[in-house]
Formats: sequence, C-alpha cells, structure tokens
Amino acid sequence: MIGAIAGDIIGSVYEHSQIKTKDFPLFHPRSVFTDDTVLTVAVADAILTGRPYQLSVREIGRRYPGVGYGRAFIDWLHSDNPQPYNSWGNGSAMRVSSVGFAFDTENKVLKEAKKTAEISHNHLEGIKGAQATALSIFLARTGCEKEEIRMEISQRFGYDLKRTVDDIRPTYSFDVSCQGSVPEAIIAFLDSRSYEDAVRNAISLGGDSDTLACITGGIAEAFYFFERCEQRRANPVDIGLNVCSVGFRHNNATWPDFAGHCLILPRVVE
Repeated sequence: MIGAIAGDIIGSVYEHSQIKTKDFPLFHPRSVFTDDTVLTVAVADAILTGRPYQLSVREIGRRYPGVGYGRAFIDWLHSDNPQPYNSWGNGSAMRVSSVGFAFDTENKVLKEAKKTAEISHNHLEGIKGAQATALSIFLARTGCEKEEIRMEISQRFGYDLKRTVDDIRPTYSFDVSCQGSVPEAIIAFLDSRSYEDAVRNAISLGGDSDTLACITGGIAEAFYFFERCEQRRANPVDIGLNVCSVGFRHNNATWPDFAGHCLILPRVVE
C-alpha cells in the first residue's frame, strides 16, 4: 500500500501541470499527499478494524479537508444521509489498493473491492475500476507474471491492455473516469522495469497524474517487492498490513497518523 501512497505524493505536483516525459525529479519540494492517500488509508483502516467502509472513509475523510476531493464526493462526505451517487470516477480505484494486499482469494478480493466502491461509486465502471485495480495487485503479489496479469484483467474487465505507454502518451489527456484512467495506469505498470519506472510511466502520460501514479504504484509495489523478496510464489497472509502506532515526517510537517495505523514496507524505489 505504501507504493500507492508514494505514487500519489510523487504525482501530486503534476496533477494540474501535466508533463509528457519521464525525466522529472522524483520528489519535488511541493510534493504532498492528496485525497488518494487519505482515502487509501481509510479503506485500510476499515479492513484493520473491521469497521464498515463507509464509516471509515467518511470519518477519516472529514479529518483532512482541502486535499483534492471532487465536488460530488465532498457533498457525500458531509451528507446526513450519504447515498451512492452513480459515479464512474477513478476515486474508487485510487483508494482500493489495501484490498489487493489484505485478502487471499480472487473472489474475496473482487467482493471486497466492490464493497469499497459502491459506498459512493456504484456505477458499473466505478466498480470495475476498483476491482481491476485490486485484482491486479492480488495477482502481482501472488506470483503472476505480467502477461498473465494483462490477459486476466483484459478478459475479465474488457480493458484494452495491448497498448503501450508510448502508444498512449501523445494523445492522452486529463481523464478522471475509471474507464479512461485505470487501463492506462495498469499499462504503465506492465511497461515498467521497476517500481520507479512504473510511476514515471504513469506520470509521463500527462493525465490525472497523482491518481494514475497511485493506482500504478500499488500494483508495482506488489509485483516488484514480492519479486525482490522471493516471496511472489508464496501466499503471504499479513504482509503489508502490519499495524503500528507511529507517524512520520514529510516536508517538515508531521505526517498524520491516520487513526494510528501505518503500513511498514521496505524501500521499493530504485
């Protein structure tokens, strides 16, 4: 999950200043966490505590206003009677990475990913985006090779994953829909050589950079971390979801403890 958070932070600078190159500083003085990180941790908190996804997302989300939520999501976050609003936005995919790490069967991953999405993003494409992201992470961490992931996600969700980053980049633009960003984020991983290369691919597309890099980063973490540790063919039960009551610092400001939960993973950047 830290791979998704790092992707969000790295991509934050370029969300509204898109670039079409992989040659950029990995961390910028203005790099910050955004709504992608806050809601990613909120979903993980629900898994760790057993609370309903809606409760955790609304409680933690309201603690961190002004981090980039969309207008409809803000209304939902503060509603006295929150109802899903048929969104196909990529907000469902950006927050789901912990599901791919936490559950140990494809069916359970797909079921839980759907549950995390439908509290707000109950459009078919919103649910598909969350499921495709979580399943990509699950497949990556349990030993599937890239071509196996490409085939499974393409066949199950109907995404065109035959394209390359170089095919997409010239004409791609800012797109907050799941159908217009999740396939591209997965391709950024499939075309990569390392975690860092995957995130650079995602940002270089010139789209919704923090969310693209967040989605790509979660998948890349699962693939490259487990490959490095020679555990990708194992069945890790609790890797990536160890709870500790610590915080850390970012840009000279205390990082929020997000209900006391922090996920510890080794360094995955080149």
